[in-house]
Amino acid sequence: MHPVFGEAKRLLEEKCPFVLATVVATKGSTPQKPGAKLLVRGDGSIVGTLGGGCVEADVWGAARSILEGGGGRELRRFVLDEDIAAKDGLVCGGVMEILIEPVMDEPEFRPLVDEILGAYEGKGDCGLANVISGNSTGDGEKGRLFIRADGSTEGTLGSGELDELARRAALVEMPRGRECSLEAADGSRVYVETFTTPATVVIAGGGHVGKAISTLAHFLGFRTIIVDDRPKFAREERFPEADQVVLDYFDAGLRGLNLGPNHFVVVATRGHKHDDAALLEAARSGAGYIGLLGSKRKSVMIFRDLIRQGIPEERIRRIRAPVGLDLGGRQPEEIAASILAEILAVRYGRSGGPLSLAETVIDQAKRLAAR
Repeated sequence: MHPVFGEAKRLLEEKCPFVLATVVATKGSTPQKPGAKLLVRGDGSIVGTLGGGCVEADVWGAARSILEGGGGRELRRFVLDEDIAAKDGLVCGGVMEILIEPVMDEPEFRPLVDEILGAYEGKGDCGLANVISGNSTGDGEKGRLFIRADGSTEGTLGSGELDELARRAALVEMPRGRECSLEAADGSRVYVETFTTPATVVIAGGGHVGKAISTLAHFLGFRTIIVDDRPKFAREERFPEADQVVLDYFDAGLRGLNLGPNHFVVVATRGHKHDDAALLEAARSGAGYIGLLGSKRKSVMIFRDLIRQGIPEERIRRIRAPVGLDLGGRQPEEIAASILAEILAVRYGRSGGPLSLAETVIDQAKRLAAR
């Protein structure tokens, strides 16, 4: 969402009104998930997407009406059924709720956008909460609450109870930059989104597999960092897509990155000794994901060394070794695909299993076809 907030900053500085639409809740299969944003400028041009199709077109139309004739925020609910299919040719079968929020001349919102952009650059996590429905209408900054990593806040959702509920939730979600929906005792619903350093794949080892992982991770939208102790491999020319290339010993190089929950570390060095040093440093860090490339025997031997170094068993059990999903590939690019597939599954809390429909669904389709 960095481009959306970057454009919001520019428009706020130039005092140009715009509308910000955010997917705040989904159920079932939908083209976008909570957090997706669309910014509509005064001239009708856009930044971001809600998934395209007639849903996006409807939101765009509502935004244009607000910009041309005035109006306040609203929550729209879309049921993606046969009516949507008639327009778009696709039945997702889910429900989307989208908050449409006009942003006119709001000087108080400008520094908050600056802090959100700063969070993407590692300058401090933050969160933003909005009342999306219920009895609490909010006041101040349009029912908006801004939350920082130190627990301080600006604005209000309309009640102390809602503010505290949102603040606590934001502090939990901030390290991963996740979002959530809350419901208060009075029935009010609150949407909380948080912002942090973008998900980053850190690769210890600049060999063939490391290069393939870096290329694919960049393609998938991750920041990428390479660590290697060899000048021949730790070169920007070798990794032109990488956000950072670190020439250092593996343990020192990883230690200097201040690894956190939104870092995905893959250890793929050229030998057991270097794997041992890199994995030990990664295990001691706050990295949210650690994977080790290699055989099962190699994994057992390095786990033995971690135990001897005093790494807690709970931490060792969270290490993915051998890293990746069982896809059967052998080439560096195939291995990279299996590793990134596992990283995506972990990032989104999924099992990594197949999406194929059960046979019972085919039976249901046959019954519908017979009608």
